[in-house]
Amino acid sequence: MEWMLWVAGAALLVAAGFGAAYAPRARARALRRRTAWSAARAAVEGAAISRDAAAQPVAEAEALFHRAELLVAADGGITAASEAEQCAVRADLLWRAAADA
Repeated sequence: MEWMLWVAGAALLVAAGFGAAYAPRARARALRRRTAWSAARAAVEGAAISRDAAAQPVAEAEALFHRAELLVAADGGITAASEAEQCAVRADLLWRAAADA
């Protein structure tokens, strides 16, 4: 009977160790994800402002912006957020160049 207490105690220690290691990593991953999506949404909003200010339509910028909006709507992981941000920033630069021309 005593060996069952030892087994239960060992299982409890393993579970506590797993929890202690997993919790901070899960929090850090969630923070990275929220930060990436916040940056992506900000880039999309900035690109939308540049689109409205552009004097003429830019087909490549429209395609990039559409891709960024689709990625934001899908709300995927950190990689999708990074791609959405890159597309929005590139579209923003194209529209700014068109507005300056």
